[in-house]
Amino acid sequence: MKKQKYRAAEQQSSRAVVLLRNKLISLFTFCSSALLLYCSASSYAADVSLHGFFQGNYSLGSRANPDGGDFKWAEERVQLKLDASKEPFKLFLKTDAFYDHIDEKAQIELRESYVDYIEKKWDLRAGRQIITWGLGDLIFINDVFPKDYEAFFSGRPLEYMKKGVDGAKIGLYPAFASFEFIAIPIFEPNNYTNARRFYMFDPMPNVTNREEKDPATNFENTEFALRAYRDIAGFDTSVYLYRGFYRKPYMIPDDINSTAKVTYHYPKLSVYGASLQGRALDGVLSLEAGYYDSRQDSSGTDYTVSNSQTKFLVGYQRQLWEDFTVGLQYYNEYMHQYSEYVKNQPSGLPKDKRLYQIATIRLTQLLMHQTLKLSLFSFYGMSEGDYLINPEIKYNFSDHLWAAVGGNVFGGGEKWSQFGQLDKNDNIYLQLRYEF
Repeated sequence: MKKQKYRAAEQQSSRAVVLLRNKLISLFTFCSSALLLYCSASSYAADVSLHGFFQGNYSLGSRANPDGGDFKWAEERVQLKLDASKEPFKLFLKTDAFYDHIDEKAQIELRESYVDYIEKKWDLRAGRQIITWGLGDLIFINDVFPKDYEAFFSGRPLEYMKKGVDGAKIGLYPAFASFEFIAIPIFEPNNYTNARRFYMFDPMPNVTNREEKDPATNFENTEFALRAYRDIAGFDTSVYLYRGFYRKPYMIPDDINSTAKVTYHYPKLSVYGASLQGRALDGVLSLEAGYYDSRQDSSGTDYTVSNSQTKFLVGYQRQLWEDFTVGLQYYNEYMHQYSEYVKNQPSGLPKDKRLYQIATIRLTQLLMHQTLKLSLFSFYGMSEGDYLINPEIKYNFSDHLWAAVGGNVFGGGEKWSQFGQLDKNDNIYLQLRYEF
C-alpha cells in the first residue's frame, strides 16, 4: 500500500513539474508577445524582421524498424524566426510546426524564445535558448547542454541535434576577460532513440515495467554553469564550471537477480574543464579537457551511477587545397576508481574499458563556385572497433533553395558498443529546404 501511495505521489509530482513547465513557457510567450506589441507600437524606433523556411525531411532505413515501418523520419516542417529589437531590449522567437507521417500527427515545437537586455559591460538573456560551449566536432566535453542524438542518427539537419533549455544567461565583459553565467531551473535530458524506430542494445529486454525519474524542479536542483574566456597569445582560451546532472539516464533495477522493474534516473554531476584553440602547424589546433565529478558515487562502487572520468580531445583542421578541408580529432575518456567499478559491476552487464578512445575525420570539398558540397564524417571507436560513416552531398540551387542527400552506416564492435548497437539502423536521408 505504501508503494502505491509513493507511486501515486511521484506521478502527481511529475505531472506538477510538467504543468509548471508549461505555465512558465506560456508566461514567457505572453511576455514576449507583449514586448513584440510594444516594439510594433513604437515601430519608428524598433527593428523587426521575420524569416524562416519550408522543409521536407525523409530517412529510409535499410531494413524494417522494430515496429515494422520503413522510415526513421518522414515529415514536412515550417519554421518561423522573429527578431524584434528596441534598445536596450531584443526579442527572438523560433517556432516549428510540422507533420510527422510516422506518428501521423501535427505538432508545434518552440525551439527558442528569449528576451535580451543589453548594456555596454553586461547583458541578460532569459527564456528558452540553445547554448553551445566547447570545441569538439560532434564530440562534447564542456558542452554539457542537452542534445538530440536521434536527430543526428536519422539524418536531420545538424542544427536539430541541439535542444533548448529554459533558463537565464548573464554575460559580463570587464577588460581582462569575458564571463557567461547560466542558471537552468528546469532539467532537460538528452534524447537518444525511439524504440519504435531504432534497434538498440537493452541489457534487460524482458522488463516492461519502466519509469523515468527526472530531478525535481526546485532551487537545490537548479543547474549552474560558468564560462570565463579571453585571448591568450593568439589562442582563444576558456575555463568551464558546471554543477547539475548527467543528461544520460542510468538504470536502477529493483532486484538485479530477478528484475521486475527498472527506474531511470539522472545522477548528480559537476564538470571542471578548459579549452584552447588557435592557429598552429598551418592549420587550426584545438585542445579541450574536462573532469567529470560523479557526486553521487565518489568511491566508484555504485553500479547504477557513472564513475568519475577525465575526458580529453585534440583536434586539427587544415585546408589542403582550394575549397578542400580536412578535420581530425582524437578523444578519450579515462575512468577513475576502475578496480571498484569492475568489482561491483553485476555479472551479465557489459563492462566499460578504463580508457575509451575515439577518432574522427571530416572531409569537405566545395565545387561549382561553392554551390555543391561533398562531405564525409566518420567516427571510429579505437577501443571497441565500432564505427559510424556519414557521407553527404548538398547542392544550393539558389540563395533560397537547397537539397541534401546522405546516409548513416553503423557497425563493428560489440552488440552493446556505442555504434555497434546501431548496426541494424543504416539509413539514407533526403533534406529539402526553401528559406525566406
